[in-house]
Amino acid sequence: GQVPFKPNIKELGEKTQIHRNSINAYLHYLEQAKIISLLYPAGKSTATLQKPEKIFLQNTTLLSALAKENANPGSVRETFFHAMLNPKHQLEAPKKGDFLVDSQYTFEIGGSAKKKQQIKSTPNSWIVKDGIETGAKEILPLWAFGFLY
Repeated sequence: GQVPFKPNIKELGEKTQIHRNSINAYLHYLEQAKIISLLYPAGKSTATLQKPEKIFLQNTTLLSALAKENANPGSVRETFFHAMLNPKHQLEAPKKGDFLVDSQYTFEIGGSAKKKQQIKSTPNSWIVKDGIETGAKEILPLWAFGFLY
């Protein structure tokens, strides 16, 4: 599978014969080692044993090394956005959109054809598009987030 993905901890535990609490602890250790990064649902506790909403590789370099030429463009976009904002901002998984930044700004990440349909009724929301040079109104180019880090 591709990352980021929504983990099924129970299924992973059954397949590996490892208790789900141990799997959550291992995910926490991988995050502490800066190999992966965990995104939790907005408004919920980020306790160590809580199930993450998505699991990301720490950066696009790891993604490229592991996925080779098979990296899903959507995964690369989300991993890049996450890697650029995660060092200085609180990131959560909102009900609508891909990222809730600092509990107030919602971002939907996509390609050049991405529309605002998913987050149109969400205040303080933006579309972040790959494959565009400039933004307008609530549309921002993905490359610009590379200057944040």
